[in-house]
Amino acid sequence: MSEIESISTQYVTFSLAGELFGVEVNRTREILSLIPVTSVPQTPDYMLGVINLRGQVVPVVNMRVKLGMPKTEETQDTCIIVIEVQVNEETLIVGAKADAVREVLEVNHDQIEPPPRLGTKLKTEYIHGMGKVNDQFMILLNIDRVFSSDELALVQDVGEVNLSEKQDIEELT
Repeated sequence: MSEIESISTQYVTFSLAGELFGVEVNRTREILSLIPVTSVPQTPDYMLGVINLRGQVVPVVNMRVKLGMPKTEETQDTCIIVIEVQVNEETLIVGAKADAVREVLEVNHDQIEPPPRLGTKLKTEYIHGMGKVNDQFMILLNIDRVFSSDELALVQDVGEVNLSEKQDIEELT
């Protein structure tokens, strides 16, 4: 076995519409039960709004909608995966709403195939590769490419205003 084949990466795996996805563990901050999200007007349909995570405004994205899948009802397994995204050499924190978190899997680099050229509903620029572990395929996301800096900055700025207004109203009542 060569040195490259023995190198592996751990991925937090989650499901969306019956498909298995993975994002690198070192980019994952925490996993939250579904909590109320403050909506932000005039944002794309996949942008659910923002949450206040220990005083930090965090935009929350419906990953199904962002990746072109149909919306679905929330279940007790629905959660928000808080991840770090690198945009223009800046680290931003984003919440990604998923159907369910599955497990942490270790994937050897020799178990990762390049993204498919066709036949996928996803934009392939979002895909780092296809992992195969125990006869199960998972789509390994290039999470930095899923989000643009303009999308996240817009929601974060508007969300900070909305959250501060909401806190002002709560203090008055």
